[in-house]
Amino acid sequence: MSRRTAGRAILGIAISVAAVVILVRSVDIGAALEVLSRADLGAVAVMAVSVLLDVAARGARWRALLIPIRRIPYRRVLGYTYVGYLANNVLPARLGELVRSHALGEGEGLSRTTVLGTVVVERIVDTVIVVALAAVAVVLLGVGGIISTAVVLGAAFVGILLIGLVLAVVSHRLPGADRVTAMVERFPLALDLGRRLRDGLAVISRPGTVAAALAYSALAWTFSIMTFVIGGRAIGVELTAVQGALLSSGVALATIVPSGPGYLGTFELTAVGIATQFGVGANEAFAIALLVHAMILIVTSAGGAIAALRLRVGLSTGSRDRPDAGSEVA
Repeated sequence: MSRRTAGRAILGIAISVAAVVILVRSVDIGAALEVLSRADLGAVAVMAVSVLLDVAARGARWRALLIPIRRIPYRRVLGYTYVGYLANNVLPARLGELVRSHALGEGEGLSRTTVLGTVVVERIVDTVIVVALAAVAVVLLGVGGIISTAVVLGAAFVGILLIGLVLAVVSHRLPGADRVTAMVERFPLALDLGRRLRDGLAVISRPGTVAAALAYSALAWTFSIMTFVIGGRAIGVELTAVQGALLSSGVALATIVPSGPGYLGTFELTAVGIATQFGVGANEAFAIALLVHAMILIVTSAGGAIAALRLRVGLSTGSRDRPDAGSEVA
C-alpha cells in the first residue's frame, strides 16, 4: 500500500469513528435494536432479492463499458463486481475499485490501467445519476438546509468530473499536446500508463455504450430505492419512492467521502440525517439504516467470497501493470 493510499485509509477510518460517535450521542441504540427485533422477515427476504438485482444491474453496466475493449462473459464481470464490493466491505477508502480493476485485468489478460479507466467512467455515470436523483427528490420534498447544499455541491462536483473526463479523452488532440507528449516521453512508464488509462476513459466517446450504461444505472438505482422503501416497511415505516430516492442517493453521495470499511458509520449517520428531515423518528431512521446496510453487506460479502473462490482472485490492488491486450478502443 502506498503512503498516499495509507493516508487516505487512516482518514477514512477516522471519519467513520467520528460518525459512530455522533450516532451514539444522537440516537437510542437500545430502542433502535428493539425496533429491528420486530422486523417483518418476509420484507427482509424481499430486500435481499432487491440487493441482488441491484448488483446484477451494476455488473451489466460495467460489462457494457468493457465491451469496446473486450467482450467478457457477463457471469465473470459480475463476479469481479462482487469481488470489488467485498473489498470495499473489508478495506477502507473505497479500495475495492482498485481491487476489482486489478482482478479483472489479471484474470482477463487486460491492462489494469485501462480497466481502471472504465471504472472511472462508471463512477462518473453513477455520480451523475445520484446527483440527478437527489436534486429531483429535494425539490419534490421541499427539503432545504445542509441536504440541499450537499446536492448543489454534488452538482458542481459532477460538472468538474465531466470536464476532466472530456479533457482526458481528447488531451492528445488539444493544442500543445505534441510538446507535452515529447516532454513526457522522457518518462516512458508514465506515458504508457497515461495512454492505457485514456483507452479506458475513451469508452465514454461511444454513444451506444453511454446509453447502455445510463439504462443499467437507472435499473440499478430503481432497486436501490426499493431496498430502502422495503426496509422501511419491514419495521412499519411507510416511505414514498421519492423519500427512498433521497435516502439512497444521499447515502451514495456520502460514500464519496473517505470512510472506514463498509462505509461504517457514515452510511447510518447520513441516512438518519436525511430520514429525520421528512418526519421519521431518529431511532426508526437508525433502524432502517442498520437493516439496509446490513443486508447490503451480507449479500455483497457472501457474493464476493463465492466469486473470489470461483475466479481464484484475492483482494490485492496490484503493483505492476501488464501490457494492454486486445483493446479495441479507437
